[in-house]
Amino acid sequence: MSRLLTVLLGSAALLAATAPPPASWAADAPVSKAAKISKEDWAFHEKVLTLDTHLDTPEHFARQGWSMVDRHEVKADGTQVDLPRMNAGGLDGGFFVIYTPQGALTAEGYRGARDFALERATEIREMVAAHADKFELAYTADDAERINKAGKKFVFQSIENSWPMGEDLTLMQTFHATGVRLAGPVHFKNNQFADSSTDKPIWHGFSPLGLRWLAEANRLGIVIDVSHASDDVVDQAVQLSKVPIIASHSGAKAIYDHPRNLDDGRLKKIADAGGVICINSVYLKNTNASPERLAALKALGTAPDSETATEAEIVAYLKKRAEVDAKFPPVRASFEDFMASLTHTLKVVGPEHVGIGADWDGGGGVVGFEDVADLPKVTARLKAAGYTDADLAAIWGGNVLRVVRQVQDYAAKAAK
Repeated sequence: MSRLLTVLLGSAALLAATAPPPASWAADAPVSKAAKISKEDWAFHEKVLTLDTHLDTPEHFARQGWSMVDRHEVKADGTQVDLPRMNAGGLDGGFFVIYTPQGALTAEGYRGARDFALERATEIREMVAAHADKFELAYTADDAERINKAGKKFVFQSIENSWPMGEDLTLMQTFHATGVRLAGPVHFKNNQFADSSTDKPIWHGFSPLGLRWLAEANRLGIVIDVSHASDDVVDQAVQLSKVPIIASHSGAKAIYDHPRNLDDGRLKKIADAGGVICINSVYLKNTNASPERLAALKALGTAPDSETATEAEIVAYLKKRAEVDAKFPPVRASFEDFMASLTHTLKVVGPEHVGIGADWDGGGGVVGFEDVADLPKVTARLKAAGYTDADLAAIWGGNVLRVVRQVQDYAAKAAK
């Protein structure tokens, strides 16, 4: 089952749990959900540069009939990011993800993954080219600031799971040439580079090839992303990287003990090395299903493959899934849970080392924080908690752009 269908299944749960959207959510609404916060908070939020470090939206770029510049609803098609909602939520840009689900560590597997990832990178560039008056590719922190001042959305590219690089690290140069500026070595399963946080260790950190991957990322000026990586990988990345690292979509283990989250000690390690932890909207609480729900889902049968099934087959399955969700509602985290993870991390490492990476279009989103149009709520809550304008500017983008600059400055000096 592809990530696209996984996200759509999440929207089926949402269909059962939410009412129809108010008329004010129309694509031409100037503020949309931001109207739920004060005019003063919205004025600040609209002014400050905002970015998210993990946007899985490229999953939808090749989807038939779907356009980044049209207004969509998460309850209708499972998507959480588009231009109208970026405007409504004051989101100026971010890292658009080249995600490849883990497969076989074989020559054939590597070739297929390479081709898949390069095609996804092409789709990102094609989306930007098709809407060049609204989006622009960013390669540096200065680019992001310039594009933002020009009134367009900046598009960095990132890699989630470096499996497509195979055992040929010259492919990292290829992806860098396409515009990749942030990369994570691993995803849910171990691969040729590193252990995953959600798999049994085989390397106990980076593999020998993974250590070369880390050094090459430093050399090229690609920011290292340790989200999804095992604790040993996090420790080694902090120790061995010549520059700060980022966790693009992680959370606080003190709030919810899950392998994908980071304990306070590792939050501090990343921060002490100058890095940034960007807070996820997944893995915030125990959402295990009841026995009744599990039985109903089992009776529903296997979900259709979104790569081969017809739209009608997918819609029919989602309708049946929504009926299960209505009868046996899923346990969902809330905006309060997200804020608990965010505020805990802020208390542990300070606002100079925190960012936002909610995993939109990749499984993120919680009750009260459903899509990027909800982002101003974060600003309102943090301002109410006493965080300053400077703190918020750092959290929303300044910290991440600082790391991008540091990483690229190191690479430029090392090349001389």
